Amino acid sequence: MPEQPYDVITMGRIGVDLYPLRTGVPLARVDTFGKFLGGSPSNVAVAAARLGRRTAVVTRTGEDPFGDYLREQLREFGVDARWVSPVAAYPTPVTFCEVFPPDDFPLYFYRQPKAPDLEIHASELDLEAVRAARVFWMTGTGLCAEPSRTATLAALRARDRSGITVFDLDWRPMFWPPGEANEADAPARYREALAHATVAVGNLDECEIATGEREPYAAARALIEAGVELAVVKQGPAGVLAVHRDGTVADVPPLPVDVVNGLGAGDAFGGALCHGLLSGWDLARTMRYANAAGAIVAARLACSSAMPFPHEVEAALAEGAVTAHGERA
Repeated sequence: MPEQPYDVITMGRIGVDLYPLRTGVPLARVDTFGKFLGGSPSNVAVAAARLGRRTAVVTRTGEDPFGDYLREQLREFGVDARWVSPVAAYPTPVTFCEVFPPDDFPLYFYRQPKAPDLEIHASELDLEAVRAARVFWMTGTGLCAEPSRTATLAALRARDRSGITVFDLDWRPMFWPPGEANEADAPARYREALAHATVAVGNLDECEIATGEREPYAAARALIEAGVELAVVKQGPAGVLAVHRDGTVADVPPLPVDVVNGLGAGDAFGGALCHGLLSGWDLARTMRYANAAGAIVAARLACSSAMPFPHEVEAALAEGAVTAHGERA
C-alpha cells in the first residue's frame, strides 16, 4: 500500500539552542543553560506535529553528538527524521541567546565555517515526497548559499505550486555572503522563490527585503503581485495582517501575554498556520489560532519543547489571553 503523503514537510535550518535558564542576565554572567532543538523550519515541523499533523524535515547536521541529539529530539517530538543526514565536514550549529523580556532577545549564531543545513543537495531530495506533501515549507535562509539554494529552488519547482507551498521569508542577513545581503542579490533570490510559492509569511523587515515595501497592506499586495495567493504580514505588537488574492482580508490583533522569550513565537505561529490552512478554516480563524499558538510560546522560555497542544491553544482563545506559562515536555 503506498505511503500516505505528509501533512507538512519543512526544509532548512536546524541546530542546538543553548538558552540561559535565568532571564534578565547577560551571557557573561549566565552559568546554567538549557539545551533544546532549534532552527526555524525544524521548530515549525515540531509545532505542526504537536497539533496532530504528520510532519517531516529535510535538513543536515554535523556528524557529531549534537547531530545525534537533534535527530533523537525530532523523533521524540513526532517529526520524521528520515531526511536528516550528517555532514562530516562541518559541526552541528549552536545558537545562544540572551533573554531580556519583554522585547530584547539577542541571538548569537555559531555556524562557522559553514552550517551543515546549507549542504542540502538537489540530487539527494526525495522530490516525489516533497511534491506529494500537503504543505511544503521553505525559508529565505535556504537561499543564502549553495548547494542549498539550488536544492530549495528544485523542491519549489517540483511542487509546481501544488498544494500549499509556503515561503517563510526568514531574513537573516548574517548568513548571507558579503556583498549579497542588503543589496540586489538577496531580493532577486526572494523574487525567484516567490514565483513558485502559494503563501508568503514574514515580518515587516522581511517583507521589505522581499518586496521593497514596509507598509503592511502595500507589502501584502506586493507579495501577491510576486505570485503568491496568500500574504501573511506579521506586525509584532500590532498583530498580523493576512491578505488573499481573492480579496479576503484578516487583520487580527495579538493575544495579550506576559512575554518570557519571544524567539519561538513565530515558529509556533507557522506550525499553527499550516494546521489552520490544512483544516480549511476561514482566514480570520486561522490567524487567530496561529496568533494564540505564538503567544503561548512567547510566555515560555524554550522554543521546540514549548510548542502548544491543541487544547492549550483552544484554552487561550477561550480566555482571550495567555494567563499562565510553563514548559511542556
